[in-house]
Amino acid sequence: MSSRRVQKVAEAIREVVSMSILTELQDPRVRNVTVTSVEASGDLRYAKVMVSVMGDETRQNLTLHGLQSAAGFLQSKIAERVDLRYTPRLSFVLDQGVKHSIAIAQILREVLPSEKSEADAEAASGEQSLPSDEDGIRSISPQEEPVDPSLPSDPSPHTQT
Repeated sequence: MSSRRVQKVAEAIREVVSMSILTELQDPRVRNVTVTSVEASGDLRYAKVMVSVMGDETRQNLTLHGLQSAAGFLQSKIAERVDLRYTPRLSFVLDQGVKHSIAIAQILREVLPSEKSEADAEAASGEQSLPSDEDGIRSISPQEEPVDPSLPSDPSPHTQT
């Protein structure tokens, strides 16, 4: 089996499962579910559906149980819409990627100083800061250049003296 074909089938399974969960599944346990990805086996007989569930741990476990009980229904939808020799057996796994990214973002907010607090500190000290680039070199934009009153207001090169 070509890995490209396996990836295409996995994407088709993800689309069918996510739309079926959203529009056709009537189980009240299955709410706030996002199908993040699908990993299909090389022979396309098994598919692992990665889902993200909003809510606490008990809500996530309840939703996983609801999805496992609806696996047969979802497999029948795959059989209707994706033309395969064998309909893959579905298993659902909770995707912890979103939870980990939220935790990492929280840690970064605590560790790294925020830009707003730096700007507030500079404003409180009365210093005016100039914009700087990645190298820390401060520059003055053309709008901020100091104007010398002794120079003509239009410094064009075609002026006659």
